[in-house]
Amino acid sequence: MSTECRRTAADRSRPAKWLLRGAVLLALGVASFFALEQYTPEGVPILEYHKVNDRDDDQWTITTDDFAAHLAYLSEQGYTTISTEEFARYQIGAFQLPEKPVIITFDDGYVDMLDNMRPIMEAFGMRGTIYMVTNYADTQRYLDWEELKRLKRRGFELGSHTANHIPVTELEDLAASNEAKLSRIIMWWFANTRVTAFSYPEGKYDERIVEYLKENNYLTAVTGQPGYNTKTTSPYHLRRINITRPSRYLPGTAGLRMRLARAKLLHIFGLDVGEER
Repeated sequence: MSTECRRTAADRSRPAKWLLRGAVLLALGVASFFALEQYTPEGVPILEYHKVNDRDDDQWTITTDDFAAHLAYLSEQGYTTISTEEFARYQIGAFQLPEKPVIITFDDGYVDMLDNMRPIMEAFGMRGTIYMVTNYADTQRYLDWEELKRLKRRGFELGSHTANHIPVTELEDLAASNEAKLSRIIMWWFANTRVTAFSYPEGKYDERIVEYLKENNYLTAVTGQPGYNTKTTSPYHLRRINITRPSRYLPGTAGLRMRLARAKLLHIFGLDVGEER
């Protein structure tokens, strides 16, 4: 066979080899994903949601069907919901975690929490934490104080997302302090609840606000950094997994499953290590 013929045959076989390699890599990737899905790291994942409705079409909104699918998946995987206050108690040895704990949180305090989120979570025997922007309460599309009290009575934890939803890193000392202090006082006054949980707007924080949170008796605060939370994680730098609207080309649980897998990988390789207690 001439050199030219051999070269032509090799050229013809090259695409087949690349296809075979691609198929093998894909199979390994799928197998690794499913193995990772069954792996349970030490620690607690915290999921971050915003809106649950069939009206809005932005990245912060999960449809009711997709949200129900998320909870069905978590239930099938054996997850049990806990509150941030229970996690804080666990860190000091005063609470025993279930086998697969998860904290489900909602930022801002949209009225969807009462009409859409609550019945779905209750159907699965789950509860969550609602971080309220206190000066948004009782305004259009947000929960009012009576609704917040109803959710509290039904086992949902109420937390603060500041008074005005301004990133505290952009504020002077007194204003930053007031975002922590006033939101807690307002929640106590109008919702008749003791607030110990805080969510940093846009996930931004600095050491000033951590000190203000301690001064105002907050026990925990969540950031926007993904990963798992363990006994040694700083309670004021808790990592959280942001769950956004899935692509229309993916099934309803795909985004949740991929983001959980990513958080597990970060934890396995020690890439989610941040501030410690």
